[in-house]
Amino acid sequence: MALKVELQAFDGPLDLLLHLIEKNKVNIFDIPIVEITEQYLDYVRQMETEDLNVMSEFMVMAADLISIKCRMLLPPEVDEEGEEIDPRDDLVRQLLEYKVYKYMSFELREKMALAAKHYFKPNTTPASVLKYRPEVSPEELLADTTLAKLHDIFRAVMKRQTDKLDPVRSKFGDIKKEEVHLKDRIDYILAFTTEHESYSFKQLLTENDGTMSVIVTFLCILQMIRDGVLNVSQEEVDGDILLTRTPDADLSRVTFEDIDEPSDASDNDSDDGNGFE
Repeated sequence: MALKVELQAFDGPLDLLLHLIEKNKVNIFDIPIVEITEQYLDYVRQMETEDLNVMSEFMVMAADLISIKCRMLLPPEVDEEGEEIDPRDDLVRQLLEYKVYKYMSFELREKMALAAKHYFKPNTTPASVLKYRPEVSPEELLADTTLAKLHDIFRAVMKRQTDKLDPVRSKFGDIKKEEVHLKDRIDYILAFTTEHESYSFKQLLTENDGTMSVIVTFLCILQMIRDGVLNVSQEEVDGDILLTRTPDADLSRVTFEDIDEPSDASDNDSDDGNGFE
């Protein structure tokens, strides 16, 4: 019994054939060419169109189907390797390609519908950025690069890193703690004052005295001035500090209890947080 086909719009003869195959639920690789051809011709007879181009496409396919039907009634043809040639092979290949493109179009149509629901932010890139072009492309810059040149570049970069070091701090080296004993320093100052009635502050210092020794010496002198043992004077700005022992000065009454042992301060100075020891 022939399948009743409702007249509907098809995109072409292959679309109609694919519709008939799906309606009959037949294997596309084993098409019952007799039944499909009869159903196809029934649809063509019912078509009413004045477009000869459309009708010609369907008529050409009808002629191909009749040709395939006739070839299948004849003895089978064989190829050079002795295998039978199925007259439906070309038709099956066309139907498979059409099916792929058809369902691909469905996917693209769905994606287009989804994209229509999205709003895309317009391009707001500044014109100055869009006009920017690199002066030299990386390909041109590295065109004649060799290992020797890369080695020279590396050495130049390392030299620049070395030049960035502080020329003063880089020569500090290790800062050693200066051992200053308060009692020894006091005895030295009292003995020097006993031997010299008048002297300058610089005379108390030696070439080997460091910063801590100068500070302790200065504190001792201030204590002696407060106790009235020494008088201080300075003839000009930035001049030498002159120290004079007062008449009948009793050095035994000088107390140095307010001066702390500088060992803790010396330890703190030995590491200033900059990595020096």
